[in-house]
Amino acid sequence: MQSFFKELYNYRELLKTNVKKEIRGKYKGSFLGILWSFVNPLLMTLIYAIVFPFLLRNTTPHYVTYLIIGILPWNWFTTVISQGTSTFLANAGIIKKVYFPREILPISVVTSGLINFLISCIIIIIFLICSGIGFSINILFLPLMLFAQFIISLAIILVTSSINVYIRDAEYIINFFIQMLFYATPILYSLDMFPNYIQNLLLINPLVTIINGYRNIFYYQTIPPIKSSLIIVGVGLIALYISYKIFKKLEKGFAEEL
Repeated sequence: MQSFFKELYNYRELLKTNVKKEIRGKYKGSFLGILWSFVNPLLMTLIYAIVFPFLLRNTTPHYVTYLIIGILPWNWFTTVISQGTSTFLANAGIIKKVYFPREILPISVVTSGLINFLISCIIIIIFLICSGIGFSINILFLPLMLFAQFIISLAIILVTSSINVYIRDAEYIINFFIQMLFYATPILYSLDMFPNYIQNLLLINPLVTIINGYRNIFYYQTIPPIKSSLIIVGVGLIALYISYKIFKKLEKGFAEEL
């Protein structure tokens, strides 16, 4: 791992350039450009806010604000998984021509997603102010949730992007499972709606703790569950280490497959 950080430092300018390219390239050629970072989650929130309360008779106060706090990190996650899984195929030309640490590509995807998420957090700020919820000192715990989501996302796409080089249908299968995961994550609903045994089952999904952590910070204005959050960070770091080892083994055949 020491060599990994050394190479990453040596190629830091390439990493910066690639992050900028990911941010600019996402909405390149579109009329609204980066404004889609605001428009997409707002449209999703509008649809769910109209339909979902009627389906489950949801009575959550300030439900639109509740929704947007869950949808924005979910969008970050799904965008990263989708773009990250295909990143080696999308950059096949440069991979075959120039040497650089290949892990820079998935790291760039997750980092650009983080920056887009932080920009789109302006929406959360607006809704918190307009709903009268406001802010609290607990916003200081936000970096913990950001770090947890960052390493979990990176651990996933290090593996999925590598597998996708060998099995080109992998991205479609992964996108299908991500769509299913949406309903197993408390974005539209609260975890408290279910009995304890179902809650415990859903908590296997690390995104449940992460999404609830964001809601604790912004919506409920309480300290997120520190023990659960640190467990997720610990699991994420272990998963990241294992994912990196898998990536390094699969990386050896990239040139032939691409």
